[in-house]
This record gives sequence, structure tokens and C-alpha cells, in this order.
Amino acid sequence: MESMVLKMRKMKASGIEWIGEIPEGWEVHRMKSCISQRDGGAWGDEATGETGDCICLRIADFDYEHFRFTDSNNLTIRHYASPIIKKLLLQKNDILIEKSGGGEKTPVGRTVLFDKEYPALFANFMDRLRCSDFILPQYLQYVFVTFYKNRYTQNYIKQTTGIQNLDLSSMLADEFVPVPNLNEQKLIVCYLESKCSKIDNLLSKTRSSIEEYKKLKQAVITQAVTKGVRGKREMKDSGVEWIGEIPKEWVCEKIKYATSISRGLFNHRPRNDERYYNGKYPFIQTGDVANATKYIVSYSQTLNELGKAVSKEFPKGTLTMTIAANVGDVAILNFDAYFPDSVVGFIPNKNIRTLYLFYVFSAMKDEFTRTAIKSTQLNLNIDRVKETFIPVTLNVNEQCEIENYLESKCAEIDGLIAKKEQLVKELESYKKSLIYEVVTGKQEV
Repeated sequence: MESMVLKMRKMKASGIEWIGEIPEGWEVHRMKSCISQRDGGAWGDEATGETGDCICLRIADFDYEHFRFTDSNNLTIRHYASPIIKKLLLQKNDILIEKSGGGEKTPVGRTVLFDKEYPALFANFMDRLRCSDFILPQYLQYVFVTFYKNRYTQNYIKQTTGIQNLDLSSMLADEFVPVPNLNEQKLIVCYLESKCSKIDNLLSKTRSSIEEYKKLKQAVITQAVTKGVRGKREMKDSGVEWIGEIPKEWVCEKIKYATSISRGLFNHRPRNDERYYNGKYPFIQTGDVANATKYIVSYSQTLNELGKAVSKEFPKGTLTMTIAANVGDVAILNFDAYFPDSVVGFIPNKNIRTLYLFYVFSAMKDEFTRTAIKSTQLNLNIDRVKETFIPVTLNVNEQCEIENYLESKCAEIDGLIAKKEQLVKELESYKKSLIYEVVTGKQEV
């Protein structure tokens, strides 16, 4: 049997902690030396419909999953003086880095490559970086990606008044980049483009599958709470479009008659006044409701005695719903807690079970969203909620049957979703690791 000899790369210490070892023949260069030109963006003025109007790309146009700008046709048009257009007009393979904005899940510092055919400028929350002759923009973009995904960018974040700002000058001056020769850079770029494209296709298919399972779950819930689970039976028109026909013995009731409704009170104080927080009383926010699968079992904020005094307590077992931002998210409170004015609590009448009502409200997510007021964010008018009709069987035994059926069916679908979500995490982790291993030379291409 013919033996195989693996050719091992000779490695050397880079002297840079985040880079680690690199192949012999590679160099490290300060980030700043890799940049030949850096420009800040401009927001411009309102479009006039005349010469000087131009596409202005924003952070919202980042397609960071693919490290490019989005292919959306819904782009912002702004007006610029001709000297600004001449200075800031983007060229293919310009790198744009986010220097202001960010958030908890997407810290500031993301980069994308401009690869579009249309003429465009860029907004003032990002800087444009053009590369020196010894480094390819596509290669440097992958280096920035691995630097960001491994959270080294966060060492240069300064936060004031809720906005993250990237100290880009310090980052470019302090940090280093692994640099192979141009031919090897080209090989690396081609390899990563191919590999990442395949991973992205798998991610896209998996995420689409997750969305299909979620739609299936919603359809199963809607069918059960509007038609029951007892098989074929005599039906009647509910008179409500989203509900359609319901079993003959069921009723359609306004929410205000089926439940006792209370809105959170914590609305007459400065939103970020720390004097009210960090105590022993659970304070449920919209994110806590959205992140709960069925029961709210954890929370990220608390009130102290001062906060408690200007709020209102809701008892364990309250059905909660968000009426701002992601409107219509519902969950059952698993402990006594306090709510802001963006969360509403429902206590069902004694002939209606809480878990049953949870499923009824879960079926109404799209209906609540449809009736929400659209401004800078969605807001659901509490008076509209009170007047909304819901299908109800007053037979408690049938409510239990519907609950049991949906508990089983939803658990089955949730299990399938969880497997797909785990696959997404594994693919994202592999992509992140692959880019790092390749751009630092630990994996040869």
C-alpha cells in the first residue's frame, strides 16, 4: 500500500496575540499601513429631483452575512454638491466600515465591500477605506471580518448616550494584519469566496426551512383555536374575516369581555433614569416577552423601591402581550412582576383558561400587527385591542382538549425548529473559524 506523506507548512510566531502563528514568508503589517486613503461619509440634503441627487448607502443597507451591500432596490436618495460627489463617489472594492451605531447583538465595527455597478455615496456613520498596493481589498475585507467576528473590534468601542462609536484611528494605528504575497492573497480570496458561498447557501436553505416550520406552527394553532380539534362538526360564520367559520356552539367575544385588561404604568419617568432600577423587583420588558417560548421565566431588568412606587404589580399567571416594537408577542408570567407601559396584562374570565387564551392570542399575531399604528415603530392601541373579537369555546373540557393537542403538536414542531437552529449555529461557527484559519495561514489553500 502506497504511503502518503503530508506536507506541513513551516510556521513562525507573528508576535501578535490575535493572529498567533503565521506561515514562514508571510509578514504582518500595521492596519494603518494597509490603508492608502480614508474618508468619512456625508448625509447630504433632501433629494431635489435634479442633478446632484445620488444614492446614499447607509448602515441599514449592510448585508453583513455576505460582507457586501444589500441588493435591495429601496435605497436612499440624497442631494450633494458636485465637489462632495467627486470626493466620495464609491469605487468597486472600496471597504466601508461602520464607525457609529451598533447595538448589543451587532456591535459597531462591521465592514462590507462595495461591489455594485451603480454610482453611490455613503452616509456619515461609516468611513471608506482604500487599500495600499501590497494588499487586495477582498483579502483585507476577510481579515476585518475575522477581526470583528472574534470580537477584537470591541476593544475600540466607546459608548455615549446609547450610541456606540468606534475609535477607528486607534484601531488602525494599534492593530496588525497578516499579509501573504499577492498571489497567495488571490488564492485565499478565491477559496473563501467558494467555501463561504456554499456555506451561505446551506444557511439560506436552513433558515428558509425554519421559517416554513414557524408558518406551519402558526397554521396549526390558528386551525385549532378557530375550528377546534374534534373533527368534522356543524359550523357557522363568525362574522370576523381572520377567524372565518367556527363551531356552531362557540362564540366570538370582544377581548374586553373575555378578560380583565391592565396596562403597565412605568411611563412617567425618564426612560434611562438609573434611580429607578437595580432592585429586587422583576421588571418585564418587551424583549422578555418576545424571547419567551411560552412562559416568562427570566428577566434582564429589576426595579428598586423607587421604581416600584411608580409602577404596577402583575401577578403570576398573567397573560402578557407587547403593544410596542414587536407588537402582539405573548407569554405567560411565571412570577409576580412589574410592567412598563409597552406591555399589557390579561387575566381571563373564570370560564376561560389562561393557556387556552395564550394559544388564541398566539394565532392573532398577524391580526395585531395589521391593526397597529405605524410610526417610528409599531404601536398597538390598547382600545383597539379591547374591541378585537376572539373565538371562544366556553366548554372548559374542550379548551383542555385544544391545549393538549397544541402542546403536543407545537412541541413536535419546536423540536424540528431547534434542530435547524442548531445547524445554523454550527454553520455560522464553521464559517467564522474557516475565515480565521485561512487568513492567518493556519489552513493552507
